[in-house]
Amino acid sequence: MAVTGDIAASGPFDMNGIVGSHDILLVTLDTLRYDVAVALEAAGSLPNLLPPGVSWERRHSPGSFTYAAHAAMFAGFLPTPVTPGPHHRLFAAAFPGSETTGGRTWVFDAPDLPAGLARAGYHTVCVGGVGFFNKLTPLGSALPSLFAESHWEPAFGVTNPSSLERQIDRAEEALAERREPVFLFVNVSALHQPNHFYLPGAAGDSLESHAAALRYVDRHIGRLYALMRRRRPCLVIVCSDHGTAYGEDGHVGHRIGHEVVWTVPYTEFVLESNAAL
Repeated sequence: MAVTGDIAASGPFDMNGIVGSHDILLVTLDTLRYDVAVALEAAGSLPNLLPPGVSWERRHSPGSFTYAAHAAMFAGFLPTPVTPGPHHRLFAAAFPGSETTGGRTWVFDAPDLPAGLARAGYHTVCVGGVGFFNKLTPLGSALPSLFAESHWEPAFGVTNPSSLERQIDRAEEALAERREPVFLFVNVSALHQPNHFYLPGAAGDSLESHAAALRYVDRHIGRLYALMRRRRPCLVIVCSDHGTAYGEDGHVGHRIGHEVVWTVPYTEFVLESNAAL
Protein backbone atom coordinates (compact mmCIF):
# COMPACT_ATOMS: atom_id res chain seq x y z
CA MET A 1 0.00 0.00 0.00
CA ALA A 2 1.83 3.10 -1.24
CA VAL A 3 1.38 6.65 -0.06
CA THR A 4 2.25 8.38 -3.33
CA GLY A 5 1.15 12.00 -3.45
CA ASP A 6 0.27 12.15 0.24
CA ILE A 7 3.39 13.88 1.56
CA ALA A 8 2.63 17.31 2.96
CA ALA A 9 6.21 18.23 3.81
CA SER A 10 9.58 16.95 4.86
CA GLY A 11 11.67 18.37 7.70
CA PRO A 12 12.99 20.33 9.41
CA PHE A 13 9.78 21.20 11.22
CA ASP A 14 8.68 23.77 13.76
CA MET A 15 7.44 21.32 16.34
CA ASN A 16 5.48 23.98 18.20
CA GLY A 17 3.08 23.98 15.24
CA ILE A 18 3.05 20.18 14.97
CA VAL A 19 2.34 19.11 18.55
CA GLY A 20 -1.37 19.34 19.25
CA SER A 21 -2.48 19.46 15.62
CA HIS A 22 -0.86 16.26 14.29
CA ASP A 23 -0.71 12.64 15.26
CA ILE A 24 2.88 11.47 15.76
CA LEU A 25 4.28 8.13 14.61
CA LEU A 26 7.75 7.00 15.70
CA VAL A 27 8.97 3.81 14.03
CA THR A 28 12.30 2.30 15.05
CA LEU A 29 13.61 -0.33 12.64
CA ASP A 30 15.57 -2.30 15.19
CA THR A 31 19.23 -2.91 14.16
CA LEU A 32 18.78 -1.55 10.60
CA ARG A 33 22.16 -0.68 9.12
CA TYR A 34 22.67 2.58 7.27
CA ASP A 35 24.58 1.00 4.39
CA VAL A 36 21.85 -1.55 3.74
CA ALA A 37 19.12 1.09 3.99
CA VAL A 38 20.71 3.46 1.46
CA ALA A 39 21.58 0.62 -0.93
CA LEU A 40 17.95 -0.47 -1.07
CA GLU A 41 16.82 3.13 -1.47
CA ALA A 42 19.22 3.60 -4.40
CA ALA A 43 17.89 0.39 -5.98
CA GLY A 44 14.31 1.67 -5.76
CA SER A 45 13.40 -1.13 -3.36
CA LEU A 46 11.73 1.03 -0.69
CA PRO A 47 8.83 2.77 -2.47
CA ASN A 48 6.49 2.49 0.51
CA LEU A 49 8.84 3.04 3.41
CA LEU A 50 10.26 6.17 1.71
CA PRO A 51 7.47 7.98 -0.16
CA PRO A 52 8.35 10.23 -3.11
CA GLY A 53 10.65 13.08 -2.11
CA VAL A 54 11.77 11.34 1.09
CA SER A 55 15.30 9.98 1.57
CA TRP A 56 17.46 8.57 4.33
CA GLU A 57 19.67 10.93 6.28
CA ARG A 58 22.93 9.65 7.77
CA ARG A 59 22.90 10.05 11.54
CA HIS A 60 24.58 8.73 14.67
CA SER A 61 22.65 6.70 17.21
CA PRO A 62 22.52 7.86 20.87
CA GLY A 63 23.20 4.25 21.93
CA SER A 64 24.80 1.04 20.69
CA PHE A 65 21.95 -1.29 21.69
CA THR A 66 18.18 -1.16 21.98
CA TYR A 67 17.67 -0.16 25.60
CA ALA A 68 20.25 2.62 25.62
CA ALA A 69 19.15 4.07 22.29
CA HIS A 70 15.45 4.07 23.14
CA ALA A 71 15.96 5.48 26.63
CA ALA A 72 17.73 8.41 24.98
CA MET A 73 15.13 8.82 22.23
CA PHE A 74 12.29 8.82 24.74
CA ALA A 75 14.10 11.66 26.51
CA GLY A 76 14.11 13.64 23.25
CA PHE A 77 17.53 12.62 21.92
CA LEU A 78 16.78 11.23 18.47
CA PRO A 79 19.73 10.15 16.29
CA THR A 80 22.08 13.08 15.69
CA PRO A 81 23.05 14.42 12.22
CA VAL A 82 26.64 13.50 11.39
CA THR A 83 27.54 17.03 10.27
CA PRO A 84 29.06 19.43 12.82
CA GLY A 85 26.45 20.91 15.17
CA PRO A 86 24.90 21.96 17.35
CA HIS A 87 21.72 20.53 15.88
CA HIS A 88 18.45 21.65 17.41
CA ARG A 89 16.20 18.75 18.37
CA LEU A 90 12.54 18.16 17.55
CA PHE A 91 11.65 17.45 21.19
CA ALA A 92 13.50 18.35 24.37
CA ALA A 93 12.80 18.00 28.06
CA ALA A 94 13.13 21.27 29.95
CA PHE A 95 16.82 21.40 30.85
CA PRO A 96 18.75 24.59 31.73
CA GLY A 97 21.69 25.24 29.45
CA SER A 98 20.68 22.84 26.69
CA GLU A 99 22.56 23.80 23.51
CA THR A 100 20.34 21.66 21.26
CA THR A 101 17.04 23.30 22.22
CA GLY A 102 16.02 25.97 19.71
CA GLY A 103 13.03 28.04 18.69
CA ARG A 104 11.52 25.17 16.67
CA THR A 105 11.99 22.63 19.44
CA TRP A 106 8.91 21.51 21.35
CA VAL A 107 9.93 21.63 25.02
CA PHE A 108 8.13 19.45 27.53
CA ASP A 109 8.23 19.72 31.32
CA ALA A 110 8.30 15.99 32.02
CA PRO A 111 10.97 13.30 32.43
CA ASP A 112 10.23 11.65 29.08
CA LEU A 113 8.57 12.32 25.74
CA PRO A 114 5.53 10.04 26.20
CA ALA A 115 4.72 11.77 29.51
CA GLY A 116 5.23 15.19 27.94
CA LEU A 117 2.91 14.39 25.04
CA ALA A 118 0.34 12.91 27.42
CA ARG A 119 0.28 16.22 29.30
CA ALA A 120 -0.31 17.92 25.95
CA GLY A 121 -3.44 15.82 25.38
CA TYR A 122 -2.02 12.84 23.49
CA HIS A 123 -2.93 9.22 24.00
CA THR A 124 0.39 7.33 23.97
CA VAL A 125 0.66 3.79 22.59
CA CYS A 126 3.63 1.42 22.42
CA VAL A 127 3.61 -1.64 20.15
CA GLY A 128 6.78 -3.48 21.11
CA GLY A 129 8.95 -5.82 19.11
CA VAL A 130 12.27 -6.99 20.57
CA GLY A 131 12.79 -8.28 24.09
CA PHE A 132 13.23 -4.91 25.77
CA PHE A 133 9.50 -4.33 25.11
CA ASN A 134 8.12 -7.78 25.98
CA LYS A 135 6.92 -6.90 29.51
CA LEU A 136 7.94 -10.37 30.71
CA THR A 137 10.48 -9.02 33.20
CA PRO A 138 10.98 -5.77 35.13
CA LEU A 139 13.60 -4.71 32.56
CA GLY A 140 11.33 -5.65 29.66
CA SER A 141 8.60 -3.51 31.27
CA ALA A 142 10.66 -0.35 31.85
CA LEU A 143 10.28 1.24 28.40
CA PRO A 144 6.66 0.15 27.77
CA SER A 145 5.68 1.57 31.16
CA LEU A 146 6.34 5.09 29.83
CA PHE A 147 3.20 4.79 27.69
CA ALA A 148 -0.47 4.93 28.67
CA GLU A 149 -1.07 1.79 26.60
CA SER A 150 1.48 -0.84 25.63
CA HIS A 151 1.29 -4.11 23.73
CA TRP A 152 3.53 -7.10 23.16
CA GLU A 153 3.02 -10.75 22.33
CA PRO A 154 5.29 -13.45 20.88
CA ALA A 155 3.88 -12.85 17.40
CA PHE A 156 5.49 -9.37 17.48
CA GLY A 157 8.94 -10.76 18.25
CA VAL A 158 12.07 -11.57 16.33
CA THR A 159 11.22 -15.21 15.57
CA ASN A 160 7.96 -14.53 13.68
CA PRO A 161 8.42 -13.89 9.93
CA SER A 162 5.06 -12.02 9.95
CA SER A 163 5.86 -9.84 12.97
CA LEU A 164 5.22 -6.44 11.38
CA GLU A 165 1.85 -7.52 10.03
CA ARG A 166 0.77 -8.59 13.50
CA GLN A 167 2.10 -5.36 15.02
CA ILE A 168 0.08 -3.27 12.59
CA ASP A 169 -3.01 -5.34 13.34
CA ARG A 170 -2.61 -4.47 17.03
CA ALA A 171 -1.96 -0.80 16.31
CA GLU A 172 -5.17 -0.64 14.30
CA GLU A 173 -7.11 -2.15 17.20
CA ALA A 174 -5.55 0.26 19.69
CA LEU A 175 -6.41 3.34 17.63
CA ALA A 176 -9.86 2.28 16.45
CA GLU A 177 -11.93 4.35 18.88
CA ARG A 178 -9.48 7.16 19.56
CA ARG A 179 -10.39 10.72 18.68
CA GLU A 180 -7.72 12.65 20.59
CA PRO A 181 -4.21 13.11 19.13
CA VAL A 182 -2.14 9.93 19.31
CA PHE A 183 1.56 9.27 19.75
CA LEU A 184 2.15 5.78 18.38
CA PHE A 185 5.51 4.10 18.82
CA VAL A 186 6.27 0.88 16.92
CA ASN A 187 9.50 -1.04 17.47
CA VAL A 188 9.89 -3.18 14.34
CA SER A 189 11.65 -6.43 15.20
CA ALA A 190 11.94 -7.89 11.68
CA LEU A 191 15.48 -6.62 10.96
CA HIS A 192 16.90 -8.06 14.17
CA GLN A 193 18.57 -11.44 14.25
CA PRO A 194 17.32 -14.01 13.34
CA ASN A 195 16.34 -12.73 9.91
CA HIS A 196 17.50 -15.57 7.64
CA PHE A 197 13.92 -16.72 7.03
CA TYR A 198 13.32 -13.64 4.84
CA LEU A 199 15.84 -14.98 2.33
CA PRO A 200 14.74 -18.29 0.79
CA GLY A 201 17.37 -20.97 1.13
CA ALA A 202 19.52 -19.04 3.63
CA ALA A 203 21.06 -21.15 6.39
CA GLY A 204 22.05 -18.19 8.57
CA ASP A 205 21.82 -14.46 8.98
CA SER A 206 23.80 -12.17 6.69
CA LEU A 207 23.73 -8.71 5.16
CA GLU A 208 21.63 -10.23 2.37
CA SER A 209 18.99 -11.56 4.76
CA HIS A 210 19.08 -8.24 6.65
CA ALA A 211 18.24 -6.53 3.34
CA ALA A 212 15.52 -9.08 2.62
CA ALA A 213 13.96 -8.26 6.01
CA LEU A 214 13.90 -4.56 5.07
CA ARG A 215 12.14 -5.41 1.82
CA TYR A 216 9.56 -7.30 3.91
CA VAL A 217 9.05 -4.17 6.03
CA ASP A 218 8.57 -2.09 2.89
CA ARG A 219 5.84 -4.41 1.64
CA HIS A 220 3.71 -3.81 4.74
CA ILE A 221 4.60 -0.37 6.19
CA GLY A 222 2.16 1.43 3.90
CA ARG A 223 -0.74 0.01 5.89
CA LEU A 224 0.64 1.60 9.04
CA TYR A 225 1.03 4.96 7.30
CA ALA A 226 -2.55 4.74 6.01
CA LEU A 227 -3.78 3.99 9.52
CA MET A 228 -2.12 7.11 10.89
CA ARG A 229 -3.68 9.38 8.24
CA ARG A 230 -7.28 8.54 9.05
CA ARG A 231 -8.08 11.49 11.36
CA ARG A 232 -5.52 14.27 11.02
CA PRO A 233 -2.07 14.97 9.53
CA CYS A 234 0.68 12.81 10.97
CA LEU A 235 4.33 13.52 11.66
CA VAL A 236 6.26 10.35 10.83
CA ILE A 237 9.75 9.67 12.19
CA VAL A 238 11.45 6.51 10.94
CA CYS A 239 14.92 5.54 12.06
CA SER A 240 17.12 2.75 13.27
CA ASP A 241 18.04 2.59 16.93
CA HIS A 242 21.49 1.20 16.06
CA GLY A 243 23.13 -0.96 13.43
CA THR A 244 24.62 -4.42 13.78
CA ALA A 245 27.77 -6.21 12.62
CA TYR A 246 27.95 -9.24 10.36
CA GLY A 247 31.64 -10.03 10.70
CA GLU A 248 33.21 -6.58 10.19
CA ASP A 249 36.59 -6.56 11.97
CA GLY A 250 35.58 -9.85 13.56
CA HIS A 251 32.46 -8.42 15.22
CA VAL A 252 29.00 -9.95 15.15
CA GLY A 253 26.03 -8.15 16.71
CA HIS A 254 25.98 -4.78 18.47
CA ARG A 255 26.60 -3.08 21.85
CA ILE A 256 30.04 -2.18 20.48
CA GLY A 257 31.57 1.10 19.31
CA HIS A 258 31.83 0.22 15.62
CA GLU A 259 30.91 2.40 12.65
CA VAL A 260 28.29 -0.07 11.39
CA VAL A 261 26.59 0.12 14.80
CA TRP A 262 26.76 3.88 15.45
CA THR A 263 25.71 5.01 11.96
CA VAL A 264 21.96 4.79 11.32
CA PRO A 265 19.37 5.86 8.74
CA TYR A 266 16.83 8.53 9.72
CA THR A 267 13.96 10.33 8.03
CA GLU A 268 11.02 12.52 9.03
CA PHE A 269 8.01 13.72 7.03
CA VAL A 270 4.36 14.72 7.41
CA LEU A 271 1.56 12.71 5.85
CA GLU A 272 -1.56 14.58 4.78
CA SER A 273 -4.79 13.57 6.46
CA ASN A 274 -7.33 11.64 4.43
CA ALA A 275 -10.10 12.21 7.02
CA ALA A 276 -12.24 14.09 4.51
CA LEU A 277 -11.84 11.55 1.71
